[in-house]
Amino acid sequence: MYRLYHSPGACSLAVHIVLEEIGLPYEAEIRSAKNGEGTTTPDYLALNPKGRVPALSGVPGSAGGAANLLTEAPAILFFLAASHPDCRLMPADPAGRARCLEWMNWLSGTLHGMGYGQLWRPQRVVTDTALYDAVKSAGLEIINAAHDHIEHVLSDGRDWAVPGQYTIVDAYLVVFWLWGGRIGLDMETAWPLWARLMRTVLARPAVREALAQERLA
Repeated sequence: MYRLYHSPGACSLAVHIVLEEIGLPYEAEIRSAKNGEGTTTPDYLALNPKGRVPALSGVPGSAGGAANLLTEAPAILFFLAASHPDCRLMPADPAGRARCLEWMNWLSGTLHGMGYGQLWRPQRVVTDTALYDAVKSAGLEIINAAHDHIEHVLSDGRDWAVPGQYTIVDAYLVVFWLWGGRIGLDMETAWPLWARLMRTVLARPAVREALAQERLA
């Protein structure tokens, strides 16, 4: 059985959604990422030295942490989709799978790592507190530019992030849609095509269940 280590509302939400989409029993353990409350404890660091969520146990192998523990949201999402092809959470063809990875790497590295990383964690970028506001401002600019890019991609009339089917990318986009609202952006007005996609995704039973479990809806 899979065991998900997650923090409500964090990027681990995407993995939570996909586990619900798969429909197999799994365990979930909350590790609050707020100020590292649940992710920097000795027991969790022994499991996952990165001190981050998500982490998923039940995956053969290791990369420096506990045996059979997989980390990094894009890797976990890819693994779950590839391991459960009947759920059709990722295209079967190599090009379609590469498009999923293209989306997820960019969302993780640019929108999350650079944008929200600077906005919410300026101390990871600079040590001088006098520079925090400038770092946060730069992060917000990256976030808005990334949102504009998402809107541009969706402007070709596609029905999903990867044309043709609902995928792990659409589940991942839920995270950033909610985060945008959390920081006070007018998501519906500024990015209407993304809003349309999210209305469809948020109506899915698996998405609603994951949000309910994390008390986000």
